[in-house]
Formats: sequence, structure tokens, C-alpha cells
Amino acid sequence: MTYKSIELFEDDWFAMIVMNRPERRNALSLDHMQELVHAFRTVGAGKCRGVILAANGPVFSAGHDFSDMAGRNLNDMRALLSTCTELMTTMQSIPQPVIARVHGLATAAGCQLVATCDLAVASEKAYFATPGGKGGWFCTTPMVAVSRAIGRKRALEMLMTGDPVDAQTAADWGLVNKVVPAERLDEETRSLLERATRGSVLSKGIGKQAFYAQIDLDQPKAYAYAVEVMASSALTEDAQEGMRAFLEKRQPVFKGR
Repeated sequence: MTYKSIELFEDDWFAMIVMNRPERRNALSLDHMQELVHAFRTVGAGKCRGVILAANGPVFSAGHDFSDMAGRNLNDMRALLSTCTELMTTMQSIPQPVIARVHGLATAAGCQLVATCDLAVASEKAYFATPGGKGGWFCTTPMVAVSRAIGRKRALEMLMTGDPVDAQTAADWGLVNKVVPAERLDEETRSLLERATRGSVLSKGIGKQAFYAQIDLDQPKAYAYAVEVMASSALTEDAQEGMRAFLEKRQPVFKGR
């Protein structure tokens, strides 16, 4: 597929998906979101160990593209927002860890992207906002991801006031993992992803998908689910190799099966 709104780079270890509509502040038009879905699915089906979501231009993402929304009817709006939901669920359903590299403002659905990624590293120059609370259209779908990342009171503060929060506040609240100087953003993002992708690729994928499956279950159901996943995954070749390597005091050799 030839992309117009994004760029996709892959090496032997990682993929990087770069939003590339700087003239539109990387606003998420329908076409842009469809390209992101395609890119994440392509990477998810490939052999890379992890994915970086980044952006070109001064803004990470300004959220939905209002020029692509104004005047649409109800069915059109449902389809557009369903595509956004498909994008978010795809990011969490692929087996590889996904990390956001946030260099600038991430607002509304752009903030939703950050909250949806498994991990996030932000430049100290980054800001985050769900500005619908001070406008005419509440950030209801970004609310789903943001409230799951930072909890009720802080999410409602962001959602109701629409005020931006700086990068350090976002880290304190749990929206991003760490804040670094702008000149170290690439280095620190890759470093965290390298640590998050070590070990068995198979085990990592099972673990990521199990995390999202159990996170909203009540505790008894979460444990029941986790027991079954952990018991069955103990029988994989990689799990057995990890156990043997530990007992034999050597480095494991994982084969992804």
C-alpha cells in the first residue's frame, strides 16, 4: 500500500510508524486513520519485535480532522468514529509492544493515541489535552482510553476543563512512562522499547494480549483467565526453554514457539 498521510520504516528489530501530515498538525482524517490501521496490521503480522508511533512537524497529533467531519450525517460520523476505535483496538491487539514517541502537543484523539499505546515517552516540551470540555463537542471517545490510563478524578479534570497538562504532570498521572529532554527523545524511546521487547517474542505477545483481556475483569474472573493463559503458555517451547536455562544456569535460546 502506498501511504499519503504516514510513513512506515522497518529494520531487523523494530518498526516505526510516523504520522506525516505536519501541515494539518497530524489531524486524524478518515484516510489517515485507515492508513494507520493498515500499517499496524502489517507490522503486527510481520517479524519485528516492537513498534514506535511518532510524528513529523511541531505537533504529535491535534486529534480528529474537523475539516473531514463538519457537515457529515449520523451514519458518516458513526463510521468515522468506528474507524478510530478500530485503530485503537488494533494497536492493542497486535502482539508487539507499541510505544509512543511524543515530541509535541497531543490533543483529543491525539491524546487518545498516546493513552492507547502500551508505553509512551514524552519530550519535556510535550503537552496533552482533551479540549472538548471547553468547546462544543465533548471528548467522549478519547475519554475511554484516557480514563483507563489515569483514573477517574484526573481524567475528569482533563475532560471537563479541557486544560492542557505538561509532560511531567502526564508522567505523574500515568499517561506517559517518562519525560526526557527533547534531544534524548529518540534514544530514550528506543531504549525503553528494547527493554520491553527482550525475551521470547511469543511470550511477549501472549502477555500483552492477556493484559488487555483481563484488565477490566473483576479480580476472580481476571485470575481465572490468567491461570488458564499461564498454564497453557507454560507448555510452549520457549517457556520450557526458559525454565531449563534457569535451572542449567545458562542464557536461554528462544525460537518463538
